[in-house]
Amino acid sequence: MVPDRIRSTLQVPLDNLGLVIEDLTITPAGKRSVLRIAVDDALADVDPTDAESHIPPLTLDDIADATRVISDALDASDVTGSQPYVLEVSSPGVGRPLTSWRQWRRNVGRLVTVTGADGTTTQGRIVRVDDASATLRLASGADVVIPFADVRRARIDVEFARLDEVDLDEGALEEGPFDADDSEEETPDGH
Repeated sequence: MVPDRIRSTLQVPLDNLGLVIEDLTITPAGKRSVLRIAVDDALADVDPTDAESHIPPLTLDDIADATRVISDALDASDVTGSQPYVLEVSSPGVGRPLTSWRQWRRNVGRLVTVTGADGTTTQGRIVRVDDASATLRLASGADVVIPFADVRRARIDVEFARLDEVDLDEGALEEGPFDADDSEEETPDGH
């Protein structure tokens, strides 16, 4: 299997879904190969002047649709040859490095750690992305512009919940949703 031929075979079917191939790997696994394809939103419907809006992640339905068209396109072509393979389709994981404008733009609102060409590390929330740079909001509240040309490595940081998205009304931490009610309730049979 030749990755470039597979990419060209899948380009049109994925374009029709508004998706692009983010990564494609072929790994030998005994008598078979594992064909792993990560797909992502092509951002074709994002206004080029919009540098700040949130872009929702791909859904499970998006991945299922992508898997279906990829499988159909591969079955209809001879690009995989006669060698058996296992197809795995996913969206890019959080741990993948940000290497293109599309990846940066797709992650507006997310926390990122950037290592500059000079070795310095900066952590902040992506608030704006233009053609040549990303603006990060630091924990101090200050904004810093990071030119893409000055980035050696950038990765999204895993966050389980951001404080500005959690509703912490008074007493919410004292009483959880699974706390037992001390009062006994009668059942329909009187017990």
